[in-house]
Amino acid sequence: MSIDWNSVFVPSLGIAEIIARGSIMYLGLFAVLRFMGRRQAGNFGPADLLVIVLIADAAQNGMGKEYGSVTEGLVLVLTILGWEYLIDWLQYRYPVLRPLLTTPPLTLIENGRVDQANLRKEMLTEDELRSQLREKEVVEYSEVKLAKLEGDGRLSVIKAP
Repeated sequence: MSIDWNSVFVPSLGIAEIIARGSIMYLGLFAVLRFMGRRQAGNFGPADLLVIVLIADAAQNGMGKEYGSVTEGLVLVLTILGWEYLIDWLQYRYPVLRPLLTTPPLTLIENGRVDQANLRKEMLTEDELRSQLREKEVVEYSEVKLAKLEGDGRLSVIKAP
């Protein structure tokens, strides 16, 4: 049983192609997740979930001989992490970009009134909303001054005085 060290470390694709493929996949999925509903994300932000899934998939590429070299997997993981870091840095450094790179909060309840249009937009039922409110120890809508669905899928609630 011998190890083919060349196939373990020498990429079968060019490094530039691996970076391009990783970049295209990351940016494409980032755009899709940026504009899709938030409630599916749970406690992870969509970008966090994207990075976890892509890193898991990219990392497996270098773990088996039939998928390619370890180097290809590492370059792909580093490409994905590089994009994640760059987008976080851009959001921090340039506030004008934040609306493009993050999902803004969405008002669901204001002064005890439910915004049905925003519930429909997020495909969130009143039963699901009430369930989330109960977790915040709120029983009735009238107890809520403001409830927003945050960009990461969490519900933030300010109770009425």
